[in-house]
Amino acid sequence: MKLLHCTKNKVISSSPLKIFNFLKIWVFTLLSELWDFIYRVRRFCYDYGIIHQHSFHVPIISVGNLTFGGTGKTPLTLWIADYLDKKCKKSMILMRGYRGKLENSHGLIKSNAKMTPDPIQFGDEALLYARKLKNASVVVGKQRAQNLAFYFPDEKPDVVLLDDGHQHIKIKRNLNFVLFDLTQPLSSYEVAPLGLMREGFSALKDADLIVLARADLVEEKKKNEVKKLIYPHIAPRVPIAEIKYSPKGLFDSTYALKYRPQDIEGKKILCLAGIASPNSFFKMMETLGAHIIAKEVFPDHHYYSAEELKSLIEKAKKENAIIVTTEKDMVRVKQIVDDPIVHYLDIQVEFVRGEDDLKQMIDSMLEGKSQEIKKDF
Repeated sequence: MKLLHCTKNKVISSSPLKIFNFLKIWVFTLLSELWDFIYRVRRFCYDYGIIHQHSFHVPIISVGNLTFGGTGKTPLTLWIADYLDKKCKKSMILMRGYRGKLENSHGLIKSNAKMTPDPIQFGDEALLYARKLKNASVVVGKQRAQNLAFYFPDEKPDVVLLDDGHQHIKIKRNLNFVLFDLTQPLSSYEVAPLGLMREGFSALKDADLIVLARADLVEEKKKNEVKKLIYPHIAPRVPIAEIKYSPKGLFDSTYALKYRPQDIEGKKILCLAGIASPNSFFKMMETLGAHIIAKEVFPDHHYYSAEELKSLIEKAKKENAIIVTTEKDMVRVKQIVDDPIVHYLDIQVEFVRGEDDLKQMIDSMLEGKSQEIKKDF
């Protein structure tokens, strides 16, 4: 009798929880469908001229995604800008400058700038672009169409790259490249708040190329499952490329190489990450054979305090370890401390497949085979 009583109490006490979970799923499903509907209507209005799109007499490439969080857009944008530079083409990167003070205004950084801009003003990604690119300018600010119109006459870029641009459809573009992070769980491919998608798969109708990132970190089965989600929503001839991020080594705050990838194995390391997808960073360090003593995670684009970094440096020194962070994090870290114990992992894009497709698209655009976009702003 006591056992039955306990079981009965358990059933009774669990009923409110089941009701709550049911209501939560019902409300989230309703909100998800509403969110998706709003974004569908938004794209429809731009497609049919109900809302005006701004056009410019310059080729524009959008590099974006459908999900919240990091998918590796920055390394791919750098790869594209470097490819353009090899063709003697000047790039302008239009970006929001997330969490920088100029996000609600505008600002310009040139790749050959002698003085290092403040990440608090421009955001960490803008500084990373400006440092790594040779013949480019970086423009930050939410109002990208207005910013392009303002800076275009002086900068005269050959190509404009829209960073995180798939949802920024106020500006017409020649090419749309859309990234997916293969390490994300399949359950995340639902429109928020059910999942991590900013808009539904129907937005892929505008995609010219799909890029599956971190293809080396998943099994073929996972790739095929993600492709099954994508295929019904893209045009028949839209290619799907695959990329991986390869380590170049550990660098110090002066950007000098200190450890080659093969030197990292067995090295005691405290990992520090303030990015959207820290697990991919940790996994790469583990793959390199690092002896990770701690994984310190902070919010994306976190501005570290002197106290936080001092505590982590002391912790690493006690363990006779070094601190390794991401390149984006180093932009913010080096503004606060300049300790030789702090390093960053530099990575580069390598194509598993689809590199020729991407290059051919860019080359055709430069040759004028794609639709010309004339300035009307």
